[in-house]
Amino acid sequence: MVNKILEKGGSIHPLIIDASFNDGLGLCNPSIFNDNGELIVNVRSVNYTLLHSENKIIYGNRYGPLAYINPENDVKLKTRNWRVWLDDDFNINRWNIINTNQFDITPVWEFYGLEDARIVKWNERLYWTGVRRDVKTDGQGRMELSMIDEKCNEISRKRIEAPDSTSYCEKNWMPIIDLPYHYIKWTNPLEIVKVDIETNTSEVVISKPLVGELNNLRGGTQVIPFGKGHLCIIHECKLWYNAAENRNILYTHRWVLFDKDWNIEHISKSFSFMNGDVEFATGMCEYNGELLITFGFQDNSAFLLRVPKTIVKELIYE
Repeated sequence: MVNKILEKGGSIHPLIIDASFNDGLGLCNPSIFNDNGELIVNVRSVNYTLLHSENKIIYGNRYGPLAYINPENDVKLKTRNWRVWLDDDFNINRWNIINTNQFDITPVWEFYGLEDARIVKWNERLYWTGVRRDVKTDGQGRMELSMIDEKCNEISRKRIEAPDSTSYCEKNWMPIIDLPYHYIKWTNPLEIVKVDIETNTSEVVISKPLVGELNNLRGGTQVIPFGKGHLCIIHECKLWYNAAENRNILYTHRWVLFDKDWNIEHISKSFSFMNGDVEFATGMCEYNGELLITFGFQDNSAFLLRVPKTIVKELIYE
């Protein structure tokens, strides 16, 4: 996808902060939001290196072709989030850690922090919304809404109960930019949920039947207005195990276009951004008549992709 966009006049920009601020480890899964002309960007940082052997899978290790490489004295998977500022060429020129100390507790499970936060502004409140799994001893995941102030402090935190309270891990709900407190929880068959921020509950308010056979369309970017409907990028996840029971994984992506009544108008062919097996898009916005997409590669690098709007439908319908 990146090559096609570059050939059509687009551009790609690595999102990099000084490695000393993150102990030299990876930045990944950025999210971007256009706040009335100001670009607000979150970049996730992690305390591990994802080892994933690509192509012929000849550089594995004792744990198989997919493994999280941690310091031996700290085997938890930890996430921190950075608010970053971009210059006119989409380079990071300033950054600040998101301070969550006011609401953090001592983690009781092995994944720490707010993972894969998307940025959204609802009712003039700026939120980071992602999944947190460190407050339940079994790692139960729930989407959270964290309100962030101008000084990058978390000033409120809402943990959203799913419509089905017995579900184990709710993650990657896609916030709908122009519909406050609504998410696409499941893409096909479609489920849109509305969150009550007073009771921290959610309910399904729109549902549609399955279209075709593609029912493994998982969340990705925010859902943005596009034409007379809405547009997002989702991911598909394929897991399998080799003869030694070592896990491997493949992520692919698709554009999904909805009409004004939330019927699926088109689902694109699957694609990768840079021909990697582990890629993840968590941000998209319209800016100066173009689309900006942010995505991570192998949990080790973060990118912004500028897409001329004149080619978006060509990419969707190719």
